[in-house]
Amino acid sequence: MVNEGTARRKDAPVLTGAQALIRSLEKSGVEVVFGLPGGAILPFYDPLCDSPIRHILVRHEQGAGHAAEGYAVATGRVGVCVATSGPGATNLVTAIGDAYMDSIPIVAITGQVNSASIGTDAFQEADIRGITTPITKHNFLVTRAEDIPEKVKKAFHIASTGRPGPVLVDISKDALNASAPFHWPDGIELPGYKPTVTPNGRQLSQAASVIAGAQRPVLVAGGGIVRSRAWDELAAFEELTRIPVVTTLMARGVFPQSSELNLGMPGMHGTVAAVGAIQRADVLIAVGMRFDDRVTGKLDSFAPRATVVHADIDPAEIGKNRNADVPIVGDARKVLSGLTGRLKDHRMADISAWRDYVIDLKMRYPAGWEEPQNGLLSPQKVISRIGEHFGPDAIYVTGVGQHQMWSAHFLPLEHPAHWLTSGGAGTMGYCVPAAMGAQVGCPDQVVVGIDGDGCFQMTNQELTTCALNHIPVKIAVINNNTLGMVRQWQSLFYNQRYSQTDLDTDLVPDFPKLAEAMGCVGLRARTPEEVTEVLDKASAITDKPVVMEFVCEKDAMVWPMVAAGTSNDEIMIARGMAPQWHEEEL
Repeated sequence: MVNEGTARRKDAPVLTGAQALIRSLEKSGVEVVFGLPGGAILPFYDPLCDSPIRHILVRHEQGAGHAAEGYAVATGRVGVCVATSGPGATNLVTAIGDAYMDSIPIVAITGQVNSASIGTDAFQEADIRGITTPITKHNFLVTRAEDIPEKVKKAFHIASTGRPGPVLVDISKDALNASAPFHWPDGIELPGYKPTVTPNGRQLSQAASVIAGAQRPVLVAGGGIVRSRAWDELAAFEELTRIPVVTTLMARGVFPQSSELNLGMPGMHGTVAAVGAIQRADVLIAVGMRFDDRVTGKLDSFAPRATVVHADIDPAEIGKNRNADVPIVGDARKVLSGLTGRLKDHRMADISAWRDYVIDLKMRYPAGWEEPQNGLLSPQKVISRIGEHFGPDAIYVTGVGQHQMWSAHFLPLEHPAHWLTSGGAGTMGYCVPAAMGAQVGCPDQVVVGIDGDGCFQMTNQELTTCALNHIPVKIAVINNNTLGMVRQWQSLFYNQRYSQTDLDTDLVPDFPKLAEAMGCVGLRARTPEEVTEVLDKASAITDKPVVMEFVCEKDAMVWPMVAAGTSNDEIMIARGMAPQWHEEEL
């Protein structure tokens, strides 16, 4: 329903639905869309010629969706992707699901067959609204031209408020072709949608009292702090309390990795310090995180000694997996600033012995690796060198798998919103198009993608998009000739029976030649000396995409590790090796 205050001017311009869609996007502040035309969405593409909106023509709709995600995370704005009906729309589903899992604000616009044909199994018809209902915050089917402005405004509002996420707007072709007066709503009425942004003061005061009295507190910073852009409030909280911090995979960089208080990443492949601190904490302050199974391990043994303060903007996450002793619903910025303000009135317990203990754990058990004995490159060393070379100011984007975990450990993640990865869905193929979107959103920054040879082969066609649109991303392919994380599990749990994990990427494809064929610069390194040469050459190229292939050892493993379904107390630093906790120091 359009706000009653909307002016229905008699002199409102009469526009086609397609023109109204373009005008609505412009009024929503959209500068860039990623898309691929087709029959049902084709009316949209004609007035696009007259719009200042930049359109990036992708090679696959999944690439459009991930690019919109990358753009959104890097800039903090809503990303937009466009596809036609049927297979065009269904090709967006993976990216929409990824955005839903990681709370990324995107608006996906899809064409639909004529309204009279909906439900008749018409050519290129798919019930994309029904398909995406479980993986969108909301979606709309628009069959009248006059409804387009209102639905677009609502879509952007829903995507970017509360817990961010994807919204789909499916528009029938006849609605795009029809004409109607254009009325842009003055406001929005969404009965039932009123996200709680300001936390309850009594709950904040209760949480502050619990935190002030804690002897072994740990703050778990989640991806919600990134989505809320609450890193300054986090810094202020930490400056006051000096409580040890653990940053989830989605929050890497939101608190400087170089800080002695940053214990690293928790969970299945987290650091000993992070996992050990959580298991020994007496108060756990969880902000903008959802106690994912990869973080908690066996849930009933997770943080067994802790009183849990859980703050999230989505009330459905409070108590969903781990019971919250002090629940707080609200935006991370307001939660953290509210806690900081109240804690100034409290006398904090002395936690210096606790800080010393966890910092000692961090020093004794840093993430590391053993150099391979077969002369091949260590993938961990390569990723570390990439981080040293491009530095903390670069934006880093990864695929999913071993290289993702190593990147989370060994890159210099000092700045917020400089780390993009697929967390909840774990989408292979995320890296290249997401890096493209981040580079479009941040054209003056260096964007470095770190991908596996398996992930890279899923969406590398978007390098053609990058080459033609002068998007100078730098993609490092960690070529270990295998689906590395799956191979690791086969090594540990399946008696080294390597079923269908060898990719034979030592034979085909030739990654540098493939890169050259797509208009990029292709480079390869097999030795430490060549690694330096490749990085130097890649840095010097600023006008086109670069693919850097690093031929690496295939049997390297990600450590530490908590085996799936086991307790975090069973963390291993290598096969058969557990850390020594020295709890008597507490």
